[in-house]
Amino acid sequence: MGKLLLTAGAVAGTGIAGYLGLVTGAVPLDLGVGRRTRPLGTDAVTIAAPREVVFDVLSEPYLGRQTRAVAEKIRVLERGSDMVLAAHRTPIRGRLVATTVETVRFNRPEEVHFRLARGPVPFVVEQFVLTADGGATRLRYTGELGTDLWGLGQWWGDIVAGPWQRSVAATFAAVKAEAERRAKA
Repeated sequence: MGKLLLTAGAVAGTGIAGYLGLVTGAVPLDLGVGRRTRPLGTDAVTIAAPREVVFDVLSEPYLGRQTRAVAEKIRVLERGSDMVLAAHRTPIRGRLVATTVETVRFNRPEEVHFRLARGPVPFVVEQFVLTADGGATRLRYTGELGTDLWGLGQWWGDIVAGPWQRSVAATFAAVKAEAERRAKA
């Protein structure tokens, strides 16, 4: 009976550790078997600010000086002239935080591209496209998320996609507020 309880405890502990590792991005799973992709977005917002101002607000946490609040969420690991490798920390639930590592490429002033290097799913590509619209800017988000293991991976991708897209929506709201504040100043 003691061995059975010990074995059950070990299996449960391993399962919990594996789940937490996968959810937080600490233990990425990229098998390349049964890959399924799904779209992310398409979200768009009109911002009452010139495209260059919106681009500056989007790129500043990566290419410029970070505030303390931003530094808690985004850590630039490597920086080039038009690309960075950055770790993004996103609260999930309670004290649980997912960390994704992504390349972020900048094409001033019209596009910002993201490609996942490590995270809770094996594949994500995203882009922000900025289009001048008179004195305003149309900011559009599109992306694609991929998971392995056929139906099981598709189920996991559906779980991950919700918080992922909510994080993008929060970014859009913050960028809109800051760009419009700068445009009025």
